[in-house]
Amino acid sequence: MSQIPDGQLTSEEGYRNIFEAASDGLIIYDIEADIVVEANPAACEMHGYTRQEFIGLSPAVFMLPESHALFMEHVQAAEPGVVFEALVIHKRKDGAPFHVEVSRSAINYRGRSCLLSIVRDVSRRIQTEKILSTQVDARMREQAALLAISHTLASTLELQPGLILDQLREIIEYDHAGLFSFEDPNLITLAMRGTGQLEQSVPISIHLNTPEILVTLFNKHRPIRIADIWSDDPQAQFLRSLLDDGAAVLLEGMQSWMWVPLAVKGRIIGGVGVAHEKRNYFTSHHADLALSVANQAAITMINAELYGHAQELAVLEERQRLARNLHDAVNQSLFSAGLIAEVLPRLWDQDQELARQSLEDLRKLTRGAMAEMRALLAELRPSTLTDAELGDLLRLLGNAFTGRTNIAVNLTLVGQGVLPARVQVATYRICQEALNNIAKHAKASLVEINLKHENASIQLSIRDDGRGFDPEQPAATGHYGLSMMHERAEAVGIQLSITSQPDQGTELTLRWVETEKKETL
Repeated sequence: MSQIPDGQLTSEEGYRNIFEAASDGLIIYDIEADIVVEANPAACEMHGYTRQEFIGLSPAVFMLPESHALFMEHVQAAEPGVVFEALVIHKRKDGAPFHVEVSRSAINYRGRSCLLSIVRDVSRRIQTEKILSTQVDARMREQAALLAISHTLASTLELQPGLILDQLREIIEYDHAGLFSFEDPNLITLAMRGTGQLEQSVPISIHLNTPEILVTLFNKHRPIRIADIWSDDPQAQFLRSLLDDGAAVLLEGMQSWMWVPLAVKGRIIGGVGVAHEKRNYFTSHHADLALSVANQAAITMINAELYGHAQELAVLEERQRLARNLHDAVNQSLFSAGLIAEVLPRLWDQDQELARQSLEDLRKLTRGAMAEMRALLAELRPSTLTDAELGDLLRLLGNAFTGRTNIAVNLTLVGQGVLPARVQVATYRICQEALNNIAKHAKASLVEINLKHENASIQLSIRDDGRGFDPEQPAATGHYGLSMMHERAEAVGIQLSITSQPDQGTELTLRWVETEKKETL
C-alpha cells in the first residue's frame, strides 16, 4: 500500500477504515449477482463466518425463509433515497437463529447496483423483552386471581375454611396446607388440604406453651419461609417442635414450608401453613401473594364471626319477641279465661243469662289464645310461612288479632296462587306489623282484609275504621313501624301505599307483580 503524505488517508481508504471499525454489521449485496460482495468484521462475527466464507454467500443462506422473502421485497423496491427498516431473524453458520434490526438502502458500489444493510444484533433485547412480557402476563394473571379471590371471600358470610385453602391454591402451588384458628392458648386446625389422611385429621389442637412462642410464630405479621424443614436451622427446629403431635402429618414427605399469620388490626386470628415436597420451593414473591390472600382471609374470618354473633343476637331478639307476645296476648287471655272459669259456677247460680254471656266471653278468649298460639308456632317453624297459602296465613293473623284485641276482622279472598318465598314472608310480616299498629294506635272496631291473587300478581288491602292519623307526621303519632314496612316492601319489589286521615281510618295497600322468571337460570 502506497504511503500517504502528512498522515492523510485517501477518501476510499477513509471510508474503508470506517466500514471496518463500525460496531454494527455492514453488508453490501449485489442485486444482479444475488451474493454478498462486501461485509465488515462485525457482520462476519455476528453470523459466525470468516470474511472469506461470508463474501459470496446468497442471503438465503443466513436468513430464515420469512426474513429472506421480506429481503427480496426490499430488493425489488429499492430506489435511491428509500430506506427500509425491519426486525427480522438471521441465522448463524451453526444454524442458530438470532434477531436483528436491519436498515437497507440502495447504493452504487464499484459501478454496480447494490443494497447496503446495516445490521444490529438485538437478540438479548428481544429475550429481555420476552422475559419481561412473561413476567407482566404472570403478574396480571396473579392480580386477576387475587381480585377473584377477594371477591369470593368477601361475598362469603359464613366461614368456609376449605374455600380459603382452595383459593390460595389458585395462585400458589402447594402439596399440603392447613388453616389454623387461634383460640388462646391453642391453634386449632379448621381445614387441611393434601392427602385423604391429612384432610380427615381435622381438628388438631396445638398448644402454645408460652407467649414467646406466639410472638415467634406471628413474626410481626410477616410470612416465615423454611427452605428445608428437616435441617438444623433454628426455624426448622422450632417448626418440628411445634407440630410434634397430630399436626406433624402436615410435614410428612415435605421439604419446604411457609407460614403466613392471619391478623386484623393487631389482633391475631390464626394462620395458614403450606408445604411443598421440593426443597427451597417458596419464594419471597410467594410470601407476598400468600400474605395478600391471608389478609383477605382474616377479614373473612372476622366477618364470619360477626355474622355468627348477629345470628345469635337475632335468635335472642326473636325469642324475646315471642316471649313478649306470649305474655301480652296468650298469657293475658288465659289469665282472663281462668278468672271467668272460677266465678262461672257461682254466677250460674245467681244469673244464668249473665253466666251464658260469660261463657261466650270464655269461648272467645280461649279461641283467641289458640289462634295466637298457632301464629306463634307458625313463626317457630319458618317453613310454615313459605309452604302455606297466603290466604291461610292471613286468616291465622286475623284470628289471633281478634282473640288478642276483640276487634272483628272480615277477610275476603279472591283467587289463589304461589308466591316466591321472599315475597310471601315479606307480605306476612307487613300485614303482621299493620295489625299490631291497629291494635296499639287505631282504637278501631272493625278491620277488613281483602286479598286478590290473579296470575302472577297480588293486591292486598288492610283497612280499619279507627281514628286515623296524619301521614305527613307519622313519628308524632307513634306510627314507628311504617318505615320498617316500607323497607320490607322495597326489598322484594312490593309497592306499598298508606292512606289515612284523622278520624277517617287507615288503609294500607300492597301490590306485587312478577316482572321476570329467571330464578332457575
